[in-house]
Amino acid sequence: MTVEIDKGSGFCFGVTTAIRKAEEELSRGVPLYSLGDIVHNGEECERLRRLGLIAIDHEQFSRLHDVRVLLRAHGEPPETYAIARANNIELIDATCPVVLSIQKRIHRDAQANDGAQIVIFGQKGHAEVLGLVGQTRGKAVVIESIDELDRIDFTRPVLLYSQTTKSLPEFRQIVDVIRRRMAPDVEFRYSDTICRQVANRLENIQRFAISHDLVFFVCGRKSSNGRVLFEACRAVNPNTHHVEDASQIDLALITPTTQSVGICGATSTPGWLMEACREKILAAKE
Repeated sequence: MTVEIDKGSGFCFGVTTAIRKAEEELSRGVPLYSLGDIVHNGEECERLRRLGLIAIDHEQFSRLHDVRVLLRAHGEPPETYAIARANNIELIDATCPVVLSIQKRIHRDAQANDGAQIVIFGQKGHAEVLGLVGQTRGKAVVIESIDELDRIDFTRPVLLYSQTTKSLPEFRQIVDVIRRRMAPDVEFRYSDTICRQVANRLENIQRFAISHDLVFFVCGRKSSNGRVLFEACRAVNPNTHHVEDASQIDLALITPTTQSVGICGATSTPGWLMEACREKILAAKE
């Protein structure tokens, strides 16, 4: 029996950069706060906590003064930067460059198109989406699926964007429906702001999943990207199981007829965690 880790799984560029910045700052021995969990993976957050990283929420952030706070890859709304300036907080800004570019574009379009509706295809309440909505002073319309398009006024101009980790096929479907429903001669523009490093993983991870008898998908429960990728794996290989760490691997799923086991994960899944899952399975073989 072979046990293979998907080479395409694991941290995306933005998360890798944020964690590297946190580790660099923590190595200096000065207290460092993180505004929210640096990544949607409890095991990795616990590892960084042991190194000294202190996760806080926005309410706690607003009460801090004269400290250093890391902004994670998801990005933050303008209000966060304003609070930091007022409270003399030094920001270690690890916002993903892709997210930062989208924020600037939405901010520019919101100012230049006062009568238009800014529509964001994304998960309500997600940190990245909150940062994008903040660029519009809270006026953007957030839709989570094609079923929510009735919230849009199709008689007014529409400018559509997307959370970076959303499904590319679903985004294209939404574009087609909006285009058909727009009133005549009313402007509709869309920006495909889905991160290709993430979007391309869906097809690749499905190829990986279908090539194995049994698949363990490793990721935290909070990861929206993880939910999408897990369901994509299970769609092509029903023998795919979601685990958060090696302790949740059910070795009874490995039968005498199992010839290959695949281990994969989300953009928030650390490589060391997938390796720990592999080691548990290999140790059980011996």
